[in-house]
Amino acid sequence: MLIITRHLKLSVCQRDNFQYIKQLEKLELVGKQMTKHIANILTGCRIFGSILLLFFPVFSLDFYITYLLCGFSDMVDGTIARKTNSTSKFGSQLDTIADLIFVAASLFKLLPAIHIPGWLWIWGGVIAVIKISNIIWGYVSKKQFISLHTIMNKVTGLLLFLLPLTIPFWELNYIAIAVCSIATLSAIQEGVYIITDSGPT
Repeated sequence: MLIITRHLKLSVCQRDNFQYIKQLEKLELVGKQMTKHIANILTGCRIFGSILLLFFPVFSLDFYITYLLCGFSDMVDGTIARKTNSTSKFGSQLDTIADLIFVAASLFKLLPAIHIPGWLWIWGGVIAVIKISNIIWGYVSKKQFISLHTIMNKVTGLLLFLLPLTIPFWELNYIAIAVCSIATLSAIQEGVYIITDSGPT
């Protein structure tokens, strides 16, 4: 009788352990599935945050917090996708769409709130022409759209992102000169890399 009781207890214990292991395996599988989607979820949050920007007064605390969170998601979603081996064409397209919505929403709120001198519009136009020329040349020569992730391009992107945060505290003209100078050098460097088929990709 004692042997049978011990056997029953052992069977129950083994069954409980088996069920526990199964539950752990299910949780691990769910965790892996969620990990694969974290980057896209962050990108989706940037789209949602960009829409929220439209409802906050420009330069308000709510505007700044949302703006910073959108920028943070832009910095980490690609890194997370690569670290978790979850990069995909859909994720890349979603990231591009999120960036466009974020930029459009930011400009929609910022441009009416600041005075931009004529020379700055002209300088920005020159930079835009160089960038567009780079895209066209890259497509003509390589039959594909080329986007170079140079250090200068990354620095330019960071400065452009930080620019709205400085407007209430510093004169726009001085800040714009520094940002436009770096942006111009970045665009020229990118063009040289594309023409000479060198530099990072």
